[in-house]
Amino acid sequence: MSGGALQRLRGLLDRHVVGHDSAKQALLLALLSREHVYLEGPPGTAKTRMAELVAGGSGLSFFFYQLHRDTRMAELVGDVVLERRPLDEGDGERIAQRIEPGGVLSCEVCVLDDISRAPGEALNVLLRVLNERRFGERELPLMTAIATGNPVSDEYYNEPLDPAHLDRFALQLRVDSLLQADPPEAARALLERFASGEVREQPEVEPVLSRAELASLQQAVGEVEVPGRVKDSLLEILRSLVADYGCDDPAALLTDRSFLVKAVKLLRGRALLAGRRTVEPEDLAVLHWMTRFRVPEAAHEALPELIGKTLGKRR
Repeated sequence: MSGGALQRLRGLLDRHVVGHDSAKQALLLALLSREHVYLEGPPGTAKTRMAELVAGGSGLSFFFYQLHRDTRMAELVGDVVLERRPLDEGDGERIAQRIEPGGVLSCEVCVLDDISRAPGEALNVLLRVLNERRFGERELPLMTAIATGNPVSDEYYNEPLDPAHLDRFALQLRVDSLLQADPPEAARALLERFASGEVREQPEVEPVLSRAELASLQQAVGEVEVPGRVKDSLLEILRSLVADYGCDDPAALLTDRSFLVKAVKLLRGRALLAGRRTVEPEDLAVLHWMTRFRVPEAAHEALPELIGKTLGKRR
């Protein structure tokens, strides 16, 4: 099932968005593993469009919100309703407020656009919701949150996400303009598509993946075998990041939750995306999508070589 169902969703992404293969793969992996993903890149790089396609193509309920400096909690979680309630001790009444659930509380996939622009009040609410998938006593249907942000620079008037918020996103990628991509064929393909008049508007997206298929795939993730050699390699790579690349600083965000728990889910998900029921050493490449904004740039760039060396020792 994994091949056909997921390939249909990948095909939908490819029909509507040129290039950005890593981001597409990461979005599928996030949905499959029920994890959150953060995409950072300049405006106009299809970040939001890809998120919308994943939600629409999987037939899931979808919430989109463009965060801004004045974002308030109620804009994310639903309407604040004032109601009169009688006093328990006798005559009279009091005015109370409650949340009529909506937004993040009622969707299965949410897109939080420009997340770093939101004020602390809104981000603190999101921190709890994304981590616990609960709001008070209410369990949420939320499967995957897809947050987008512009690069941290004066040009975009952006500030970096607080580490505690950033750590809620298991997958973290930088999405570059196709003009900066290598190879350059993708930029040419996008130019040709619009120059030919092939694309006139963005049509509504029909689901290509049934809920039953998605539920079966998500269950199958937990059944993928993780061999001992892969576990040993994972631990060796993480220890090397700490000991050899200075990632012992708490700001590096090599947390147990992400790299000893969520990393296993992502390894299993990557194997399933490849049509396998056993994690192979090559699946450790998913770590490169976890460390982009968690570790110093030098450590992140050295990771592929570090993975290669570790695997070479075990062959």
